Amino acid sequence: MAYDEAAAERVRAALKGKRGLVEKKMMGGLVFMKDEAMCCGVSGAALLVRVGKEGYEAALKKAHVRPLEFGGRRPSGFVLVDPPGWKSAAQLDKWIATGLAVAKRAR
Repeated sequence: MAYDEAAAERVRAALKGKRGLVEKKMMGGLVFMKDEAMCCGVSGAALLVRVGKEGYEAALKKAHVRPLEFGGRRPSGFVLVDPPGWKSAAQLDKWIATGLAVAKRAR
């Protein structure tokens, strides 16, 4: 699935100024790597967030959140947040902070 460029721009803007970030096209979407660990991305219009195995079930209980499905699999530790779940800048910042924190622990 291609990614929504407007959604990608919002994520880029939220990540602006953070060190050690690399943007890569991957899995038909766009992902952001922090010090070589995936933290977040965009798939279609959804925000892809690394929540970790310990945060996976809690994240799925939140509104507008669903499992990431890739090749018929659901990798635990990653979720998709549909646009209403990251409509505000504060919501987006919170999701990105989660992804950055989990990526930091993953290294």
